[in-house]
Amino acid sequence: MFEGYTDGPTIQRVRGSRSVLRKRMFVLAVSLCALLSGCSNVATIWSTEVRSPDGRWLAMALTEQHSGPGNALLQTTVLLKDTKGPKEPIEVLLFTQDAKSIDLKMNWLTPSHLEVTYRQPAVIDFQAIKCGGVDISVRDISSGAVSMAEF
Repeated sequence: MFEGYTDGPTIQRVRGSRSVLRKRMFVLAVSLCALLSGCSNVATIWSTEVRSPDGRWLAMALTEQHSGPGNALLQTTVLLKDTKGPKEPIEVLLFTQDAKSIDLKMNWLTPSHLEVTYRQPAVIDFQAIKCGGVDISVRDISSGAVSMAEF
């Protein structure tokens, strides 16, 4: 063979290439953690509570604004809490909306019937029609639509 000729490409290892790769991986990992931790900003911008006529139930509603890169969202949640039972409230309604307020009102028609009304456009993402013996009806006042099981 000829002098200086090789059968394939010559691979030369650059001294310190592993340390450069480790530094880049470290910077990537730290950047990813910082980005993910910034995506979970949630602020409660409105809330209200209404107690049932017999005092057994507490209906709570809150609007939360979620923010972060690619994560903007407004949601209103309605929860029921048994004042004589479990400590954790139970989610019975979930709305997604564009406006900061959907003008939500809660009214106990009887000790076992909660009526929820709203005036601004919203999407009902979840609705329970009964919880713990409490009937839950939802009324969109802007359109006159009623979303509930007829009693």
